[in-house]
Amino acid sequence: MERIRQRFSFGSKIQDVKLRKRKSQLYLKEDDHQIKGALRFAVFSVTFRLINCFLVQTSFVPDEYWQSLEVAHRMVFNYGYLTWEWKAGIRGFSYPLVFAFIYKLLHLVDCDSVYLLIWLPRIIQALLAAFADMKFFFLVRTLEDPEVAKWTLFCQLSSWFTWYCCTRTLSNSIEATITCLALCYFPLSASKTGSSKKYLALVALAVVVRPTALIVWLPLLMYHFWQEDNKLRLIAHDYIPIGGLAIGISTLIDCICYEKWTFVQFNFLKFNVFHGVADFYGSHPWHWYLTQGFAVVIGPHLPFFLHGCSLAFKRYKILLVAVIWTVGVYSLLPHKEFRFIYPVLPFCMIFCGISVANLTTWRRAAAFSLLASNLTAALYTGLIHQRGTLDVMVHLQTLCDVSSSSTSPQPDVLFLMPCHSTPFYSHVHCPVKMRFLECPPDLGEEWSIDEAERFYRDPLDWLRKSFPYKSSLPTHLVLFDVLEEEISLFLHGNNFMKTAEIFHTHFPEGRVGGSIFIYQRH
Repeated sequence: MERIRQRFSFGSKIQDVKLRKRKSQLYLKEDDHQIKGALRFAVFSVTFRLINCFLVQTSFVPDEYWQSLEVAHRMVFNYGYLTWEWKAGIRGFSYPLVFAFIYKLLHLVDCDSVYLLIWLPRIIQALLAAFADMKFFFLVRTLEDPEVAKWTLFCQLSSWFTWYCCTRTLSNSIEATITCLALCYFPLSASKTGSSKKYLALVALAVVVRPTALIVWLPLLMYHFWQEDNKLRLIAHDYIPIGGLAIGISTLIDCICYEKWTFVQFNFLKFNVFHGVADFYGSHPWHWYLTQGFAVVIGPHLPFFLHGCSLAFKRYKILLVAVIWTVGVYSLLPHKEFRFIYPVLPFCMIFCGISVANLTTWRRAAAFSLLASNLTAALYTGLIHQRGTLDVMVHLQTLCDVSSSSTSPQPDVLFLMPCHSTPFYSHVHCPVKMRFLECPPDLGEEWSIDEAERFYRDPLDWLRKSFPYKSSLPTHLVLFDVLEEEISLFLHGNNFMKTAEIFHTHFPEGRVGGSIFIYQRH
């Protein structure tokens, strides 16, 4: 009878303890399962982006070296080249300072090999990109069902342009990564991870790295302000303190590094927007992004993006507005590049994921076509197209051994190529004498002479005037194959012999040839 009484005594302490014990064990199993799943996903993401990093061995644009690694190399090792942007004060030191810190640590532990100087910054970029991928997946999983989240991640990872750019040391690459992270904390209507302070801090960081990041975020900031009930509190507690702190810290860093008062964000706008200095590096018609740029960046995902927009326009109207706004604003600026609109690509991938998830009959065929087409583009652009300008620096690294020898003549390298075609001291890491054709815009300064344009008007005449005596000749010349015939008299007359021929691209254009030649004087 006592046992029966105990079994029907629902309020007893013994029964309560047993129930709580069972419940906690169930939750522990669920937590363990979630933790293991998150760890597996983290390992996959990191592994994927590291493979991505090492399978991108080509050059894209000069800024990935000249505005980051080269600056960091000069800060730490006291030799390197600063382009005109740093003389004019339109570049901030906050981003190169990260690589300078890495270089300094390598130097302190005596591990500053050229291989680590090149690859470690890119590995850091890859790890940040992997973290952004994870956060992006978890964001979509809170907004949509697991099926949509899975296909959105698939679209993000299969994007050829993201593969091509995300591990590069470009300010646009870190801007895109930070933008993706900020989106994860943006207070979207169905988001459970929204945090005003976190997303605003990340937006401020993106603007510090690249002031034009504000273009992407302006409609989102306005949307947040419009949706907020306590607008005065948002301005006073979030917008002003976070924005002011970011600008204050970045200005302090720039003033210390420039050793004078410098407000980079203002200088950037003054030179690139008001004075139109960016036009010096080329201009395109207003419709270029609409007819070429956006289609190339989003690639084979374009039809899925358009389909996704028709399905989820109402739910993610603000993201679509941000994409259209960004493309529209950049279309108004004469100087256009693919990388400028790269930060809106994660926004587009949400629509692509919704599109693929809603396909029924053709889902597997669509996924296979996306994977095959993007993989082909990613591997070709990452391993083959425009690799010569990096490979040539590997050849020039051997000159460091000659430079350290007192018996051999000291190397003197001249790059007869469009300016900034190759990396510089950050990819050689020894103070061998090197020179290239400079091309700063005409700013009325004594250093703003477009040497490259003068050279290409009459290469032979420029060479004769620059080197009137054999004793002043460089020991090595680096040039594209398209220039060889034009300066052949100079090469043969001064005993220059071709020592290396390096493949660069299957699509030579203008002054950029399909191969790079190294000539050595004997």
